[in-house]
Amino acid sequence: MAWVYLLIAGLCEWGWPVGLKLGWTGAVPHWGWLLFAALCMAASGGFLVLAQRVIPIGTAYAVWTGIGAAGTFVLGIWIFGEPATLARAFFGG
Repeated sequence: MAWVYLLIAGLCEWGWPVGLKLGWTGAVPHWGWLLFAALCMAASGGFLVLAQRVIPIGTAYAVWTGIGAAGTFVLGIWIFGEPATLARAFFGG
């Protein structure tokens, strides 16, 4: 069950950067998206804590950040039309 918690935590990691980006687009904050981001942060951290009760912290953290980074990268391309170049995939540029 710990690995399921870790997967859920990683998936929740996708929500908060997307929520923050959508929440601060334009001059006026969009409070619904900012609340969504905060809830995703809390859920991600909560599920990570549950996973770390069984999975070693280094392993859990590496998997959690990997799921979050890879998923956010893909969502940026898909939702926001960010560039999908090989250089960006490997170097962030």
